[in-house]
Amino acid sequence: MSSSLLQKIKEKSDSLSRAERQVAQYILEHADLVQTYTISEISINANVSQASVVRFCKRMGIESFKTFQLTLVKELSSNHTNINDLSLLRENDTPYQLFQKVTMSNKIALDSLEQTLNKKEFDKAVECLSLAKRIAFFGVGGSSTAALDASHKFAKLGVATGMNTDFHTVISYVSNFTSQDALVLFSTSGKTKDVLEMASYAKKIDVPIVAITAYSKSPLLKLATIQLCFPDIEHDHRIGSIASRIMQLNMVDALYLSVFHRIDKQTIDNYQKAREEILRLRR
Repeated sequence: MSSSLLQKIKEKSDSLSRAERQVAQYILEHADLVQTYTISEISINANVSQASVVRFCKRMGIESFKTFQLTLVKELSSNHTNINDLSLLRENDTPYQLFQKVTMSNKIALDSLEQTLNKKEFDKAVECLSLAKRIAFFGVGGSSTAALDASHKFAKLGVATGMNTDFHTVISYVSNFTSQDALVLFSTSGKTKDVLEMASYAKKIDVPIVAITAYSKSPLLKLATIQLCFPDIEHDHRIGSIASRIMQLNMVDALYLSVFHRIDKQTIDNYQKAREEILRLRR
């Protein structure tokens, strides 16, 4: 877009129908909260029909309300007013409004994930992890949460897994890997030095690399064997990788479930025995 979405709304307001102008006015006055509302809530708050909201979005050159929300979220993010931004701490939102913002931000992030995830790459990742004898998971900072979750889940499947936030520990583990194993790397930016060094080393010894990273300008993608991408909705000045971490964890769950679906009956029996023992110890 040659101008921002909010600027475009202001410029086109005079040419809109009465109902569309009401939608425009409401969005301009409550831009930071639009991402927390459904199309039904927007129509009620603007006192128009849902059809009017859809027509308004199309007048702005956007086909659906959900895409309109995603576009607005990205714009607010670049203007330092998104849920991940530090400026949020200076706003007068109530705790419940912040809860709504976090929830809607995560919903929009997950919806947008389908736009950047390549189906063939995901299938290749499932195949790779299903056949791997050993899997190492590695991430730094916020991404280490997803790596730990992945290691915990895949260990249940009888796979020899390794995860540590220390670079030297993980690279020592990976040094014994072969092309029959796999390394899964998590990085929102794809620029973290330790992650890139790990990928370079794994590539040198012919270990398959599954990269879970943002789609835009990630150097990690160039080193990866398999690329699992999520939308780049973060920026440098933020409270934390809130939405990105949700997308990473969602990717882990999808991979885990897909691999679980392919494993043999013996592994499932062992999994069930472990589950029963855990339940017994909880009593």
